[in-house]
Amino acid sequence: MGAYRADDDYDYLFKVVLIGDSGVGKSNLLSRFTKNEFSLESKSTIGVEFATRSVHVDDKIIKAQLWDTAGQERYRAITSAYYRGAVGALLVYDITRHITFENVERWLKELRDHTDGNIVIMLVGNKADLRHLRSVPTDEAKSFSERENMFFMETSALDSTNVEPCFTHVLTQIYRVTNRKTLDPGSDSAALPKGQTIDIGTKDDVTAVKSTGCCSG
Repeated sequence: MGAYRADDDYDYLFKVVLIGDSGVGKSNLLSRFTKNEFSLESKSTIGVEFATRSVHVDDKIIKAQLWDTAGQERYRAITSAYYRGAVGALLVYDITRHITFENVERWLKELRDHTDGNIVIMLVGNKADLRHLRSVPTDEAKSFSERENMFFMETSALDSTNVEPCFTHVLTQIYRVTNRKTLDPGSDSAALPKGQTIDIGTKDDVTAVKSTGCCSG
């Protein structure tokens, strides 16, 4: 067995949020990417769940803390605590339901209202395995992502298509943004000293999500 680094041994910790309409497959994308290496918080307890996974970028270990809305999006009860400290986002729609793509604009506005201008955003067209039911043309989504300065990828949580590249690309881009800030500290007052983590908030943030709550039961 080769040497390995403990789960808490990492160079950077990045918080990434998953947003988008209910039923587009956010939770399935999360569980597919994190495989069996996730810790799941009870939805009914805190109304939000997150999992972690570490990936290698260059010679660094990037630990991703990936937050899922756990049903809150149905009630439009996403809180600022959910977004606090997020440096990346997956904005997910379902390629077979055009309304979920139409709603991307509202999600994008909310995301940008609550996060830093440097946030890395990936527009994700999920359920790409259902080609015969497609209602959102790839070109339409790609054009929108380019206009809004987002990355774009189509995925299938069902058959794993592009799930790994999707998350890894976001984490790599966050790392590049962070490194640029570090190399040129004059460009941003929030520049990070090398090797330090980004503040992703505290347990109090999770409590805040719970207290503003979505729903019980």
